[in-house]
Amino acid sequence: MAELPTKFRPETPDDKLEDGQPAKSPKRRNVLPGFGLSMGYTVLYLSLIALIPLATIPLETAGMGWNRFWTVIASSRVLAAFELSIGASLIAAMVNVVFGLAVAWMLVRYRFPGVRLLDSLIDLPFALPTSVAGITLTAIYAQNGWIGSWFAPLGIRIAFTPLGVIVALTFIGLPFVVRTIQPVLQDLEAELEEAATTLGATHMQTFIRVTVPVLMPATITGFALAFARALGEYGSVVFISGNMPMHTEVVPLLIMTKLEQFDYPAATAIALVMLLFSFTLLFLINLVQRWSTVRYAS
Repeated sequence: MAELPTKFRPETPDDKLEDGQPAKSPKRRNVLPGFGLSMGYTVLYLSLIALIPLATIPLETAGMGWNRFWTVIASSRVLAAFELSIGASLIAAMVNVVFGLAVAWMLVRYRFPGVRLLDSLIDLPFALPTSVAGITLTAIYAQNGWIGSWFAPLGIRIAFTPLGVIVALTFIGLPFVVRTIQPVLQDLEAELEEAATTLGATHMQTFIRVTVPVLMPATITGFALAFARALGEYGSVVFISGNMPMHTEVVPLLIMTKLEQFDYPAATAIALVMLLFSFTLLFLINLVQRWSTVRYAS
């Protein structure tokens, strides 16, 4: 078949101009405005919503002096609250990683009656007011509650103890882990696992050597989100914890107590420590996540 003249052929990226330079592709049109305007809107929005409010915390704390600041954050009551909040959030996040992975696996890999309803219930902590969740958990896990009455004869108290705080934080953090791992499992190619099985790997070896490396970045992200969410939780904990100083008092509740006492410098000092700890922890988790992504992708 004879070749069409150049003027009748569709233009291709290989076409050259008369001076030997490649032909310029048509300019891509962006839906959003230019970079400068978009960056300006972004900086303005983040400044009004996050940066400026957060900047008031160190500014307010700077006026109280180092001695007063150290006295506040080093008191036994504040240290006990930090220990409970960080420890309970860490335990709840680790529990959610284990059971969140199991729930996501079941929702993706199996089909059974009621799977859509169960999938919808995972998002219940997102839509349910935290105060309602706290009241409900307190009623269920109290000594005369549906679940608490089973553990009461064994001498195990759940409500109004640190264990109740862990239960509440686990409840509100589970959706973060499930919704982070679930799409990765859905996109995981079944051929990889089938190839490992064909080569003689057992189900456990396939899971550890093939599935876990793919899920590791998403799992770390889910853990970070669940931990950060639990660290600042107030509504669901304030009812089930009992709010006993030195025993079941969490940091958000302690900050609210200081504000109700009009001790604003002490409240901002505690909030500043919480802010620095959260930022440092999230920064380290992001580094670990990036390292795991590069390692398992190579």
